[in-house]
Amino acid sequence: MLDVIGVGAVDDLFAQIPDLVRLQEPLRLPAGLSEQEVAADVAAMAARNRSAEDLVCFAGAGAYDHFVPAVVWALAGRSEFATSYTPYQPELSQGVLQALFEFQSMLCELTGMEVANASLYDGATALVEAVHMARSGSGRVLVSGALDPRLLHTLRTYGRGAGFEPEVWPTPDGHGGPPSVEEGVSAVVVQHPNVFGVLEDVPTLAEAAHAAGARLIQVFDPMTLGVLAPPGDMGADIAVAEGQPLGNHLNFGGPNLGMIAARMKDVRRMPGRIVGQTVDVDGRPGYVLTLQAREQHIRREKATSNICTN
Repeated sequence: MLDVIGVGAVDDLFAQIPDLVRLQEPLRLPAGLSEQEVAADVAAMAARNRSAEDLVCFAGAGAYDHFVPAVVWALAGRSEFATSYTPYQPELSQGVLQALFEFQSMLCELTGMEVANASLYDGATALVEAVHMARSGSGRVLVSGALDPRLLHTLRTYGRGAGFEPEVWPTPDGHGGPPSVEEGVSAVVVQHPNVFGVLEDVPTLAEAAHAAGARLIQVFDPMTLGVLAPPGDMGADIAVAEGQPLGNHLNFGGPNLGMIAARMKDVRRMPGRIVGQTVDVDGRPGYVLTLQAREQHIRREKATSNICTN
């Protein structure tokens, strides 16, 4: 690259910076550090210029200031992603469709589920959509008392219009055993890890839900799936999450990114749009909108949702 632009060395690119403001000696950083470790060391050096220490925020209950590697936003800021929106002319939107297909595939691998859509507004509305998918007729909805209160509030708000009131079972020690799932219950909702950071017994909850003919909905944290079993392996029928920890900024609390994944048997009840991979007439890979249950794509009365976006 230096040969192409006619520069002898990388240092020559900074020759226009006056010597007065340039370091006269190299930074004494140990070799072989990760980006996050280097950033922490440099931040510690910069902190010498300040009298007060940075504050660490423990508020949020789901939205946190994670370390985001620089490459994430370098890639996300590229023009082919910056203008990515729902492709109304999919045959002309192969780049957008491929990005959405890769996102869906990644989410299925993370969760151990079979199908995922091209995202929702945030984690709270993703839970609402999951309950809509699980409910049949006037089915009841049981919710763990260790669910993030904001998710419960959102579910109650939407439930008024859909004709249900979430029924909360108590969790006196920060987690609770399986609820009494009776006939007429369509959905059982649990968060794992829950709002207190406690790990729930999801397989037992799933067994209780399935024995009564209900679906188990698990709210998960994508950052935990490197060490915890995925929802699909623990018996969850639908998995939802707030995707902000994957690299989105806090944005003053949201909205962020809603993720939802399910079993193939529920694919036609899933809101939004699902991108599939195929081949064109010449055998080359191509991407298509396989299913579109969004009111902007199909007749409003046949839509399952109108709140989804990517």
